Amino acid sequence: MKTNGIGRVDGLYHTLRWCLSGFFIFSGMTKLISPVQFAVLIEAYGILPEILVMPVAVILPILEVVAGLGLIFDVRGSLAIITVLMILFMAVLGYGIWLGLDVDCGCFGPGDPEAEVFRGLRQALYRDMVIMAVVGCLYYRRYLRADRPVRLLNIL
Repeated sequence: MKTNGIGRVDGLYHTLRWCLSGFFIFSGMTKLISPVQFAVLIEAYGILPEILVMPVAVILPILEVVAGLGLIFDVRGSLAIITVLMILFMAVLGYGIWLGLDVDCGCFGPGDPEAEVFRGLRQALYRDMVIMAVVGCLYYRRYLRADRPVRLLNIL
């Protein structure tokens, strides 16, 4: 039996989508466990006024978890939210590198094992570039197959 590779492409698409979903759910949940410590990491960048630090420390991980869950079920808008979050994260990391900050990236909340191993923003930025390549692959596959994500109302 001859295959045209579509099954492999679909399998890769689902695997990448689920891995990206898991990454965002894990990342968001670790931050939600201790939002106060995550707020300290956010404050270290010096980007936000103090009054916004705590709301962002709660809203940002919630967005990560919601977008990750949405991507598991291929809900319309989930990949877009992840794309915007990744652009935001990369911009913040670039800003931190530009300023020469020596802080934890905050990617996996307080107690991040990555921070202990690498202790640098550049590695986090490189990892985020790889994640953006995965996001690009997901968009490209959707384009090739003319797939439309499901609407949230169709799931409920």
